[in-house]
Amino acid sequence: MAGTGVYYRDLVPVPQSTSAVSEPEKHEVSHALAEGQTASHALATVQHDQKGAAQEEHGDEVRNLGWNESQNHIPTLVGGIENEELWLLIRRFNKQLYHVKELTHDAPGNLDLNVADEDEFSPDKLRATAERLYMTVGISMISFGKHIVRLRSWNETRRTACFCAAYFVAWAFDFIVPLLCCTLIALVVYPPARSTLFPPAPIALVSGKTGGLQKPAAGVLGSHDSATGAPENYKGEAVEQEASNFVNGIAHVALSSATGKHPQSEGEDDEGAPGDSAPDPTAMAVKASEARVSAKGDEVSVSKDKTKQPMEAKMWNAMRPLMHGLQDFADNWERLVNALSPTPPFPRQAPRLRLASLIVPLLSASIFITSYMYMKGVMFGVGFGFFGDPVIARGIALLNERVPNWQKLLELRNTLLKGIPTNAQLTLTLLRIGEANKAPLPPPPQTGAPPPERPAEMSEGDLASAGADAPLGASHAEIKAEAAALDTSAKAEVKGSDVAASKEHKHGKKGSRVLGFFKSSAKGTIETAIGADRLKAQAGSTAAKNRLGVLPKQSADLVSGPIDFKCRHLGKKGNVYISSKATIPCVSFTKEATVEEIGSQEREDLHPVWSIAIADIKDIRKIGGFGWKAKLVVSWTLDRQIADGMEITNKQGITYKVTAMPLRDELFNRLIAMGGQKWESW
Repeated sequence: MAGTGVYYRDLVPVPQSTSAVSEPEKHEVSHALAEGQTASHALATVQHDQKGAAQEEHGDEVRNLGWNESQNHIPTLVGGIENEELWLLIRRFNKQLYHVKELTHDAPGNLDLNVADEDEFSPDKLRATAERLYMTVGISMISFGKHIVRLRSWNETRRTACFCAAYFVAWAFDFIVPLLCCTLIALVVYPPARSTLFPPAPIALVSGKTGGLQKPAAGVLGSHDSATGAPENYKGEAVEQEASNFVNGIAHVALSSATGKHPQSEGEDDEGAPGDSAPDPTAMAVKASEARVSAKGDEVSVSKDKTKQPMEAKMWNAMRPLMHGLQDFADNWERLVNALSPTPPFPRQAPRLRLASLIVPLLSASIFITSYMYMKGVMFGVGFGFFGDPVIARGIALLNERVPNWQKLLELRNTLLKGIPTNAQLTLTLLRIGEANKAPLPPPPQTGAPPPERPAEMSEGDLASAGADAPLGASHAEIKAEAAALDTSAKAEVKGSDVAASKEHKHGKKGSRVLGFFKSSAKGTIETAIGADRLKAQAGSTAAKNRLGVLPKQSADLVSGPIDFKCRHLGKKGNVYISSKATIPCVSFTKEATVEEIGSQEREDLHPVWSIAIADIKDIRKIGGFGWKAKLVVSWTLDRQIADGMEITNKQGITYKVTAMPLRDELFNRLIAMGGQKWESW
């Protein structure tokens, strides 16, 4: 990035600003992207050395870079990042964000879009957070574990021998800690050292037991960064599907435990037996857990259980801090990864040097501190922590009195990881780059077709070794046989008949027929209810109006964007229209007849039903087309796409709702990236 450099203040892990503590009542607002209230705004509007199509200058008209086009017709959008990597970030960004509000205080770490302290809990958010943890922390730890097993296996003899020799020489001269510190500094500051010391290999191709070659669990190596090697249409889709199945697996185990499923106590049910007529409760509802109490013959019924409500209340009260803790952990993990491997336009050297600067004092001290001194200090710290509560409590109380909110200043995002984005903050910055140049980034392409069962291409950057070692200790022919040959019989099997029986969920022949009957009956009921909504809407029901068009016809043309977005307002068909050419950029809703008459090009002579200036937006929230229960039933019975909606609130507190919007996420992304607001995630 032009015009930037590394300054001393960037290398020191101290907060960028202390106004959150010294001036808690200070409020700041911005009305334009170019005013640059945060590092994200500033990076979006400066000139970049590497430029993609979204960073090139053009006229005042909004440029269409390939919305609703295939990936083959879309040029490189942002310099320094491949399109598939960009779409991966946007896809996960869409799943992570539900609700944003304008932040009027200083943004922590000089980057907005942090999670609010008062963020509301919901099971769907917890699920999204768990999936995010798998995609970031989980996959990284699986890869790290396989690197360790691979190094210990001696399959790559020369590399393991070098590690072994270095370790025991350092051990002989009491130089273990300096060796580890020097290695860490090299890995942090000099990226080529990472691939030299730990050559890359597809995760699914490395055995977690032997460190050698294995057949991917998916039967073919269709992706490099997933644990199963499953095929994918676009980069990252296999990991996202794994994350979804990971959370589903946890839910299935928890539900099986709650319902008291015990395979060892089951008899052999043939056709016509009672078990054959009943669906599996683990696939039905959590309410079956209450039936377990009565089935066991306990004297205390569920209605008289005095522990039920208190325990449920404690559990749900604990969910919010638990979700916040998981979100903070995932945020800091993403910041650390983005510090070690920065993505343009964020600076490359300053974060690495800041991390390395913390290791240098440890390296210097390790040369002079003996093991006796180290253990003596650790034991003193343990004793002081255990017995020094009166001193610690008084010290913290005094600190709270003198420096309120001092904990905020010590957070990693304000000190060691300041100015380093999470993936969501990185994505928002990339979206702002497109908006700053009037070239909105197109949404990730969707095929709808299953990924082809063919092996992914492998280069030296995907599978390598150190020196003259063979990768994974295998020949090229062996690697090709395991990675490229499709094994249709490959199937992951659970270990142990007890685990397999607990995992299995079957409804029985009659049970399946019962479910099929309920599904067909529910389908008729849903279709009747959808038809009734039209009558209710004509009668004036606002709720019914908001449900009109939520289930688009399969033959409907859903193509829209980047200027106009098909939707409904109070049941009326129309378009949300973004005008960035006007003196005051705004978003408005125009009825369908007006758009058809004038056309969908950016025009100032449209006649909107309502209009909001972009700078006047303070709250944007995604809403579902149906409630969560109705959405589950509709998805199960009709197998149709549901078009969701959005609520936009201005600074006067007036809220406008648009519904039945196929490109809801894309409009949300444009609105939060266009203006100068600092956002906070709720």
